[in-house]
Amino acid sequence: MPVSPYLPLAFAIGLEVLGTSMLQRSDQFTRPGPTVAMAVCYLASFYLLSISLKVLPLGVAYAIWSACGVALVAMIGLVVFGQRLDLPAVIGLAMIVAGVVIINVFSKSVGH
Repeated sequence: MPVSPYLPLAFAIGLEVLGTSMLQRSDQFTRPGPTVAMAVCYLASFYLLSISLKVLPLGVAYAIWSACGVALVAMIGLVVFGQRLDLPAVIGLAMIVAGVVIINVFSKSVGH
């Protein structure tokens, strides 16, 4: 049974979010551990994204990858780093996520 292209995409999203969190922890690349972890996570994330591109259209895969990443990083920023979002930021994030849902539910570009 072939692997769904959404599986490597989900791992790519997770690694991108982890990499972005390590970017925050790297203190502008002054801490070697988080800096190396960030680079490894980003490289692995792009590799896994490329695997999903064998099946998914580029625009759709990137929309899912980036929108989920943005939403998850915003939540991590709130919970882990204590960064607050104002109402316009929350509305904007909700619109990004809604756009991805619309693409996945209604678009014929996505191979369901």
